[in-house]
Amino acid sequence: MRLKSAIWVSAFLRRCMVEGLYGAVVRKGAEEAGAVFVIVNHLDGTCHLFGPAPGASHDDAGERLWVAEAVPPLGLSEAMAILERRSRADPDLWIVEIEDRGGTAGLQVAR
Repeated sequence: MRLKSAIWVSAFLRRCMVEGLYGAVVRKGAEEAGAVFVIVNHLDGTCHLFGPAPGASHDDAGERLWVAEAVPPLGLSEAMAILERRSRADPDLWIVEIEDRGGTAGLQVAR
């Protein structure tokens, strides 16, 4: 069973806060099944942008899988431009930003 996007985002932000990472919803999408994109801001002018993995969206343990939407690292303005283009095609998408200086905010990146 897949979690609704709103519930997943809430749980993800809570987990990040427990780990000492600050995060916020930049854009709220469809509660039920809006695609979730995560900007991991490294606080040095660079970031990673992750989106849902194509095909199998979850691993064997039920964790969501993610792919880099652009070759990292990129600037925050570049990430927002990519997401602006995506939101024109899919107005239901979510954008979440997490501040993590040295990591990927615990996201399971697909290989």
